[in-house]
Amino acid sequence: MRPLLKLDFPKGMTHIPRDGSGLGTPLGNCPFLLLGLLPVDLSRLTFVEMEPGRRFVEQSPLLSMKSWRHERTITPAAEGATVTDSLEFTPRFAAPIVGFFVTKLFQHRHAMLAKHYR
Repeated sequence: MRPLLKLDFPKGMTHIPRDGSGLGTPLGNCPFLLLGLLPVDLSRLTFVEMEPGRRFVEQSPLLSMKSWRHERTITPAAEGATVTDSLEFTPRFAAPIVGFFVTKLFQHRHAMLAKHYR
């Protein structure tokens, strides 16, 4: 997401809990920072399903969304792994514009993952 948008973990949290602790309970606030400086949204990071090393479902309340559900699946592949993100969301405003930016955000994220792990 960088350099345009930065998402911070909740204070004191350095990684996603692998043991499934706290499922269904917000783990803390994650601010979205435009250019790493200006707060533009806030997520209450909440995982509802977890299969460590394989899959998670994050269903976090966001200020900008009526609903948000993000499922990430990691599948072994011949040359590493395939990462699949499935999203269901309902923006509070400007749905076509928000949808465009969310799509671009995840395309960028996948491009950065591919570049990093090649």
